[in-house]
Amino acid sequence: MPQSITPTGVEQFFDKDEIIVSKTDLKGRLTYTNRVFMRLAGYNEKELLGQPHNLIRHPDMPRCVFKLLWDTLQSKKEIFAYVVNMCRNGDHYWVFAHVTPSLDGEGNINGYHSNRRVPDRKVLDGTIIPLYKRLLAEEQRHKNTKEGMKSSFKMLVDILEEKGIGYDEFIFSL
Repeated sequence: MPQSITPTGVEQFFDKDEIIVSKTDLKGRLTYTNRVFMRLAGYNEKELLGQPHNLIRHPDMPRCVFKLLWDTLQSKKEIFAYVVNMCRNGDHYWVFAHVTPSLDGEGNINGYHSNRRVPDRKVLDGTIIPLYKRLLAEEQRHKNTKEGMKSSFKMLVDILEEKGIGYDEFIFSL
């Protein structure tokens, strides 16, 4: 599986009536992908299953948003987030993701499930893309990626505190 894909800057789109679905195990390896996922990402099922979900991670996606996502999931809570993903050919596509932990009969997390829908373009252009550019610039300002992520995460928390709202409230206020 090619790991160094160069972004093309070309955006791909999917229909507002389509839903991208994937499931992963505890390590984030894909255990299920629907046809919409495969079509947009540019991979077939055999190429995807068992691969890490971050195979489609776009380099313009701030790491701090994924930290927030994983922290939320580890606390057995769902999260909604805007995410830019990268296709196999370097194109990209934006989604509004709903990610939930999957629980076994005893309440233990045994995987993750994500549904993604078409995001609101006005929200992307007016808020999310400018915010993600600021967060990414903060991350890239640091030589150490861990320190960069920590600093951009603090920036995100500070923005939310300044607004006096939590992350979920922020996302649904857009």
